[in-house]
Amino acid sequence: MNLQKLILTKNPCYIKGEKITPCGILWHSSGANNPNLKRYVGPDDGLLGVNLYGNHWNRPDATLCGHAMIGKLKDGSIATYQTLPYDVRCWLSGSGSKGNANTLGYIQFEICEDNTKNEDYAMAVYQEAVEFSAYICKLYGLDPLGKNRHGLPVVL
Repeated sequence: MNLQKLILTKNPCYIKGEKITPCGILWHSSGANNPNLKRYVGPDDGLLGVNLYGNHWNRPDATLCGHAMIGKLKDGSIATYQTLPYDVRCWLSGSGSKGNANTLGYIQFEICEDNTKNEDYAMAVYQEAVEFSAYICKLYGLDPLGKNRHGLPVVL
């Protein structure tokens, strides 16, 4: 795992700073054909590359924020960026019949999607996501095959 840290301190989610007690992990796909971390994480720290459009999520008008992002660095290698403290409620999940993962306490991350035709990229980000999930489970004493305090799977 290549874990980096760039907290999105200008994002309203970070500024609001609502606390959670982590109870699980929720994987997301960005759903957009852009595998580059610089699209979501900024400013450039020397590894990310410059986002020419300034549309990363570290801005006061951003409406989304996760705990981490997995995707490509400017050199093409794969990394995970922590973007929120793990005990701060993120803004990624929608609500379903069992609640909202944001308020339930799930640590959530996005996998920067590509055109879904590159098997090597898919396997590399999947491996990174597995290793990041194992890291979070160990950090919080979570059983990846178990249920959390809400009776829901630890990993979604």
